[in-house]
Amino acid sequence: MKTYIAEFIGTFILVLFACGTAVIAGSQVGVLGIALAFGLALIAAAYGIGAISGCHINPAVSLGVLVAGRMNATQFAGYVVAQCLGAIVAAYVLAHIASGAIAGYDIASSGLAHNGWGAGYGGGYGEGAAFLFEVVATFIFVLVILGATGKGSHPATAGLAIGLTLTVIHLVGIRITGTSVNPARSLGPALVVGGQALSQLWLFIVAPLLGGAAAGLLARLELTQPD
Repeated sequence: MKTYIAEFIGTFILVLFACGTAVIAGSQVGVLGIALAFGLALIAAAYGIGAISGCHINPAVSLGVLVAGRMNATQFAGYVVAQCLGAIVAAYVLAHIASGAIAGYDIASSGLAHNGWGAGYGGGYGEGAAFLFEVVATFIFVLVILGATGKGSHPATAGLAIGLTLTVIHLVGIRITGTSVNPARSLGPALVVGGQALSQLWLFIVAPLLGGAAAGLLARLELTQPD
């Protein structure tokens, strides 16, 4: 239970502060600031709860760990439930905070840092580009995580390496999909916003899971591990 509570808290931190930066301060800090917010929130969570749960805070990461043979199916299910609940609660808290602005904040029109694609979203990238980016970016992200926490790694610096990787991924992906690489992170805001955000949610579940599973398979085959 302690492990699942840690995953809930870690995912809550990521969604509240990283998505919150995009919602509340996005126009002030820009793409670089939002990307740094995601990376820094992950680093903070990693050093806060990493010793308890490994700080997956992402179903795609947990799937990669499962496929790599580093956790069992029961643990995986518990992690995913905790992560999704943490993201959903954080999204509703963020929505409540944002709607408290004196000037008003219309979630229906302005969103909640939800992921998406197509005309009117980000750079207007199509579904194919969005899907490909999410698969490849998640594959790279999970590959870094498995390498940074695997045999011969240096655990003390793992959180920093993983957080910086997430930052770079966001620098590339914010204009494409808003950057998910994390089904839980996408689920919370989509449930609050509804509409198109919810109808496009499938991509941000399927693509990251495919990328995470592929990275886990390479790790299981020891193709990315030192001899």
